[in-house]
Amino acid sequence: MFSEAVLDHFRNPRNAGELPGATATVEVSNPVCGDILKLAARIVDARIAEVRFLCRGCTTSIACASVLTERLTGRTPAEARSITAESLSEALGQLPGATFHGAQLAADAAHALLQRLDSNNR
Repeated sequence: MFSEAVLDHFRNPRNAGELPGATATVEVSNPVCGDILKLAARIVDARIAEVRFLCRGCTTSIACASVLTERLTGRTPAEARSITAESLSEALGQLPGATFHGAQLAADAAHALLQRLDSNNR
C-alpha cells in the first residue's frame, strides 16, 4: 500500500522534534482523522534556515511532514509558497486518495507557517 519513499520517511523522519528559538510555530489538525502536525521554522537572512515537526498521526502524515521540512529548508518564504499537497504527494510517489489527507495536512501547516512568518515581519 505504501511506496518505498513513504516508508523511508516514516521510518527515518527528517527534522523531527522541537525547534528552540523558532521564528514561528504553528499547529494544524485534520478533524476527520484526528492527525495533528506542529511545524516550527527559524528564519536567518530571509531564508528558512531550519524546520522541525512533531506529528501525531498516520504513516502518511508523518512521511509528508518529513518531506515538507526538506522542501522548506533553504527556501525563502516566497519560494516556499509553491509547495502544495499535490507536490508533496508527488515527492512520495503519488499518494492514493485514501492517504492524500497526509499531504493536505502538511500543505495546510506550510500555509499556516508562511502566514505566521508574514505577520511576524509586519
